[in-house]
Amino acid sequence: MHIVVFGAGGVGGYFGGRLAQAGEQVTFIARGNHLRAMLASGLRVDSIKGDFSIQSVTATEDPSRLRDVDAVLVCVKTWQIPEAARAMLPLLGTHTFVVPLENGVEAPSQLAEILGREHILGGFCRIASRIASPGRIQHSGIEPYIAFGELDNHLSPRVQQLLQAFQRAGVVAEIPADINVAIWQKFLFISAVSGLGAVTRAPFGSFRSLEGTRQMLIDALHECYSVALAQGVPLPSDSPAVTLAYIDSLPPETMASMQRDIIEGRPSELESQNGAIVRMGQRYHVPTPVSSFIYYSLLPQETLARRLSAR
Repeated sequence: MHIVVFGAGGVGGYFGGRLAQAGEQVTFIARGNHLRAMLASGLRVDSIKGDFSIQSVTATEDPSRLRDVDAVLVCVKTWQIPEAARAMLPLLGTHTFVVPLENGVEAPSQLAEILGREHILGGFCRIASRIASPGRIQHSGIEPYIAFGELDNHLSPRVQQLLQAFQRAGVVAEIPADINVAIWQKFLFISAVSGLGAVTRAPFGSFRSLEGTRQMLIDALHECYSVALAQGVPLPSDSPAVTLAYIDSLPPETMASMQRDIIEGRPSELESQNGAIVRMGQRYHVPTPVSSFIYYSLLPQETLARRLSAR
């Protein structure tokens, strides 16, 4: 398969690197110093699952140079999706499919609006990773996991082909019975820890161990769960408890990518995570007091970060 990894940061760099290591044809879409370092010296991944390097990397900042690829893994930040989708248009052939590996729940519909629903799968991943320096990815926590599937949940040949590629790469991959339910289960986790982590400026171990912030974490999980049910997403009744147990199992120093972006003053995924819960809660008349507190507390800084990045 010719797989394009659109965004070579912590997620794209890791999973794309594993695919390339296994011999898949991988092209990274990247930019700036990270792109230049990869072209000059390859891609290095420091991982709790074992370090590895890709000496010869195929990468470009211009997607229009590529045509008719098999698959595109979308690994940009959620706020970059519309721009990325427009840039992907030259990549699409009749058989090309696009898999968003995003933290929110709105990516499939956003991509479908620009690229056409027939090209879009649902997908997500779990990993704690980041660009440590240009050309170098650091995977510091969470067992790497990836899931994807057709939006109508039928088992298509293209989904099976991608699954086999990840299995050859040694990545734990799955085709869930219901990809939309699985995406929302991930969203339950990431929106809660990202928001609490950003507000407290503390790693998971700190805010999950104090009575007050632990209760906020629990309440945030239940708010997201209630919004999902209001939208008709049939999450299992034990989803908040299962998610809390998973959060408790993670290393205490773990931090979410949105949390790191906000702490470092960069534009973040606030709108597509806590902001999305607030908007959907308003639409379906579901109270979201903790999510609203998180969102509106962080919104002034987010607005400033967007303004500064646009200069």
